[in-house]
Amino acid sequence: MCGTVGMFVGCSALSYCPRSLLAAHAARPTGDGSRIPAVEEDAGGEDAGGEEYRSAFQTWYERASVRQAPRRTVAEGDTALRFFSPDLVPVAHHPLVKALPEPVFDQILVQHLYRYLDFTAKLEYLVVNRTLVGIAHGSTGVRLPQEMRFDALKMYCDEAYHALSAVDLMRQVEQHTGIRPRLPDEPFFLRRLQQILAELPAEERGLAELLFVIVSETLISASLAEIPDSDGLVPAVRESIRDHAVDEGRHHAYFAVFLRHLWAQLSTAERQFAGRLVPRLMDAFLLPDLDSLRAELAGYGLSKEQVEQVVGEVYTPEVLSRHSRATSRMTRRYLDRLGAFDDPRAQAELHAHGYAS
Repeated sequence: MCGTVGMFVGCSALSYCPRSLLAAHAARPTGDGSRIPAVEEDAGGEDAGGEEYRSAFQTWYERASVRQAPRRTVAEGDTALRFFSPDLVPVAHHPLVKALPEPVFDQILVQHLYRYLDFTAKLEYLVVNRTLVGIAHGSTGVRLPQEMRFDALKMYCDEAYHALSAVDLMRQVEQHTGIRPRLPDEPFFLRRLQQILAELPAEERGLAELLFVIVSETLISASLAEIPDSDGLVPAVRESIRDHAVDEGRHHAYFAVFLRHLWAQLSTAERQFAGRLVPRLMDAFLLPDLDSLRAELAGYGLSKEQVEQVVGEVYTPEVLSRHSRATSRMTRRYLDRLGAFDDPRAQAELHAHGYAS
C-alpha cells in the first residue's frame, strides 16, 4: 500500500487566514492561564527545548525542487512503460485482477497514479498551505523563532510547486493515454476530516487542524519512501515522486520541531485531547477509500461478488493495521517522547485504531 489515501480541509481553516486576523487581535489562553496575542513571534532562535533552532532549509535556494528541478514531462514512447508500480497497488496482486486483460490492468495502474496525484495536489493547496500561511504570518497562536516562520514560507513555495507538478503530470498522462481519471467528486480525506472536525467543539478545531498537518507531514515522507526506483516506471513519474520526497524530508524535520513548540504551549487538557485525537487523524490519512475502489473495480467488469472478494481478501484488518503501524512509526515516536500517549484514554484509542505495538 502506498499510503497516499486520505485527507481533508474545509473553510474552518479560515481561522488561520491572515486577512481575518489583521483587524482582530483576539487573544488565546496559554497553558499557564496567561494570554498571548494571536500574532506573536519569539525574538530569538531557540526552540521549545531551549536549544538553537537548526533549520533544514539552509540550502533551500540551491536544492529545493521549485528552485532547480526541470519540468517533468511524459514522452511519446513512455506509454510502453508502467505509470505506477504494481507493487504499490494492493489489488494488482489479487488473482481476479491479474487475470484481467493487460490493457485493463494498465488502466488500474494509471488510475492509481491519478489518485496519488489528486491526493497530493489537494493535500498541499487545501490543507498544508493554509496552515503554513498561518505559521508564517503568526496567526496560529504558536510562538516560534523568526527563522521558523521564514522557513514556513519556503515550505509554502514547495507545496504549491508539488500541487502544480501533480496537476501538470495528471494532465499529461491523460493526454498521452486517453484514460480519463475516475476520481470521486470530493476526495476521501476531505470527507473524513470534515467529519472529525464537525464532531469537535469549535474551540478545539484549530488545534485539530494543526495536529493533522503535523501528522500528514511526518507520515508522507514515509509513504514516499515506498516508491521504488524502478526503470520500468515512466521517468516523469519516478522523477516527480523523487522531487517530492526530497522536499518532504525537510518538511518532516521541520514539523518534528514544530510539534515540540506546539506541545510546550499546550495545557494539560489540550495535550490529553491531542493524544486521544491523533489516532483518528492518522486513520484519515492512511485508510483507503474502499467505496471508491469498489466502484472502480466494478467498472472493469468484475461482478459484485468478485469485487467484494478482492476488497475483502486484499484489505484485511491485519494488513491495514500492519501498514498503518509501519508508516506511522516515526510520528508515534515523536508524540510518545512528549508523553502524548501516557493518558490511558489515548492508549485505548491507539489500540482501537490498530496502532498499538
